[in-house]
Amino acid sequence: MSTRMTADERREQILDAATTAFAEHGYAGTTTDEVARAAGVSQPYVVRLFGSKHDLFAAVFERVGNEIVASFEQVAPGPDAARELGEVYVRLLSDRDKLRVLMHGFVAGADPTFGRQSRRTLVRAFEIFKELTGQDDEAARNFVAAGMLINVLLSAEVPQHADEHGVEHLLLCAVGADAAAELIADAA
Repeated sequence: MSTRMTADERREQILDAATTAFAEHGYAGTTTDEVARAAGVSQPYVVRLFGSKHDLFAAVFERVGNEIVASFEQVAPGPDAARELGEVYVRLLSDRDKLRVLMHGFVAGADPTFGRQSRRTLVRAFEIFKELTGQDDEAARNFVAAGMLINVLLSAEVPQHADEHGVEHLLLCAVGADAAAELIADAA
């Protein structure tokens, strides 16, 4: 006998399907019908739960940003916090759907909703870095900037092409030897 999903479980199922769809096709290239089919529900059900494609993407984008912030907040303050924050971020972005949704959301930042969510995530990462490490604005800016470089490198599939001229060296400089080795191994 199968058990029915709760409304919260069904909502999470739709958000999971939407994350994959938006990651693959972007905001403009994804329809609520595609999300519904991937989630195994009707398109009117998706619209009833989320209202519109815009609201659905906003929920997906906010979910990814909130997961990043929540993961950062779990890091213990102290001398190892900067390294641990970087490791947490690289681990989170090993889920390429989250990475691509994040990038689609940042690119769509001219939209008032998506822009506000982008800024909230970036500012919170900046603040958390300072709180946990005790370092200054410049160090926090460098952390956020390094995170954006990592986003771009992963979006450009740098780990999958580490054998191309200069690519592995750039990855090493961006994330360090251990993380670069892990990313390259995961890409193989």
